[in-house]
Amino acid sequence: METVDILVFGAHADDAEIGMSGTILKHTRAGITVGLCDLTRSEMSSNGTVDNRLVEADKAADVLGVSLRSNLGLPDRGLSATSKDQIDAVTQEIRLRKPRIVFAPYWEDRHPDHIACSRIVQEAVFNAKLRRYLPDTEAVQVESLYFYFINDTADPDLVVDISEVYAGKIHALEAYKSQFTAPEIGKDIVATPINQNYLQRVEARDALLGQKRMYTYAEGFMSKLPYSVDYFLPKKGNEI
Repeated sequence: METVDILVFGAHADDAEIGMSGTILKHTRAGITVGLCDLTRSEMSSNGTVDNRLVEADKAADVLGVSLRSNLGLPDRGLSATSKDQIDAVTQEIRLRKPRIVFAPYWEDRHPDHIACSRIVQEAVFNAKLRRYLPDTEAVQVESLYFYFINDTADPDLVVDISEVYAGKIHALEAYKSQFTAPEIGKDIVATPINQNYLQRVEARDALLGQKRMYTYAEGFMSKLPYSVDYFLPKKGNEI
């Protein structure tokens, strides 16, 4: 069993990379352990095969230096926040990995699976701490739950400066050639919203968000609880 400091959930492989791969890379390079958990095998994707997408996901994980990448094999386009079995699967993953911090997709998005994933993770984070819920496994209290943006955005509660690692984010996204490569005549590829200059739009979004804090690039996050700090500046000696 491998535990991690941070556990990032996505409905599909590439969700986390779109929304927060810069943040992931920044943390892994600092020695913080990060795990990725994809809820589905993306079997309903218009382009690419299940096997192909799993290979791409592993390549992206290698770029990001994560400690593990798991896949729960839940049904693509069949995710449901009312399914106890699906919530329990995510609850068990949280208990297995024992993260301090969990990330999930933002709760508003054009893709229904991203919304469902967000709701399932919220339910699972709550259930994971209840010692009488699935009592055969040890309860785990997650310290913080944050939400990253995939397609839709809002004014974030906090941002992370990813300027120095942005080339790594692009490298991770480029691992998903089946998803982000533009259609070619004679190839078995169809046009989708994410192979029509999508990566350029992601970069533009990250640059626009960074501009608000004078960063070259930034990734934004939401929290349903107030974001807290111990001090606004580092302590100097014993002074507060």
